[in-house]
Amino acid sequence: MTDVQEIQRRLVELDVEHRDLDAVINRLTEDGHSDQLQMRRLKKRKLQLKDHITLLKMQLVPDVPA
Repeated sequence: MTDVQEIQRRLVELDVEHRDLDAVINRLTEDGHSDQLQMRRLKKRKLQLKDHITLLKMQLVPDVPA
């Protein structure tokens, strides 16, 4: 498997996890009985995933000389 294919596979995995976390956060918010510490941890993980996704996407874009 090439590096590009591996990055694309990882992007799909992270994107799915990001969407799942978003759904969990929305459900907990709608319930109104959510633990604030748990919500902070979920939101922090979601931001970490977003950052990781961004970094991987940047690896897929070829370098353009200045």
